[in-house]
Amino acid sequence: MAVGVFDSGLGGLTVLDALQKRLPEVPFVYFGDNAHAPYGVRDADDIFALTCAATERLWAEGCDLVILACNTASAAALRRMQDGWIPQDKRVLGVFVPLIEALTERQWGDNSPPREVAVKHVALFATPATVASRAFQRELAFRAIGVDVEAQPCGGVVDAIEQGDEILAEALVRSHVEALKRRMPHPQAAILGCTHYPLMAAAFQEALGPEVAVYSQANLVAESLADYLARRPEFVGAGQVSKALTTGDPKSVSSKATQFLRRRISFESA
Repeated sequence: MAVGVFDSGLGGLTVLDALQKRLPEVPFVYFGDNAHAPYGVRDADDIFALTCAATERLWAEGCDLVILACNTASAAALRRMQDGWIPQDKRVLGVFVPLIEALTERQWGDNSPPREVAVKHVALFATPATVASRAFQRELAFRAIGVDVEAQPCGGVVDAIEQGDEILAEALVRSHVEALKRRMPHPQAAILGCTHYPLMAAAFQEALGPEVAVYSQANLVAESLADYLARRPEFVGAGQVSKALTTGDPKSVSSKATQFLRRRISFESA
């Protein structure tokens, strides 16, 4: 009954942690493509190929349902994957939609026409590839009208987090927030559009100010998955064992992941 969780590196561990707390009875297989991280500076074809390969590896582990706990993969590859690549007995879900539904205060599965919402000025912080894809704006347009989105590509933040350099990551966050606020001085809400960024949530909040609502994804994705599995239990796969796989060096990734999650997690070679 395993569910797969994929990320280009360590960021998806924030989603994995929330999923395990929300659904403790479900085994999760995590796949980190650390050898090819970060994805945020790659082109769309490269991201698509790497994401497909990782998804197939998770299917081989008995995960009929795979969560792309990577905004870059969700933005640059998911729609193309869903357009004829995914077999009918499998499902691949991204992390954008639960976030947008929370922002627009729409119930899960509400497919009514887009409408006016309370939030009018939204700051999006994401990787360069996610920003370039405009996937967030596209998904938002399906659900809301009249929302101004200002996107800031946050180069370097993922690398600093993956390297454990918190001081550099915080400095980069402040720099990116300042750059965005020059274009949108008074955002009402901020989207942390990368699963690495919750680790820097306090830095984002401090730089943005207490009046800005900051949205990150982990708990929202966990609630959405619980709802999805309740409605579609046939997509709980045959796998029975929780494990963590990496294309990188398992010892090094395990050490960084343990520091990242503040609890022990052991990776094995994918």
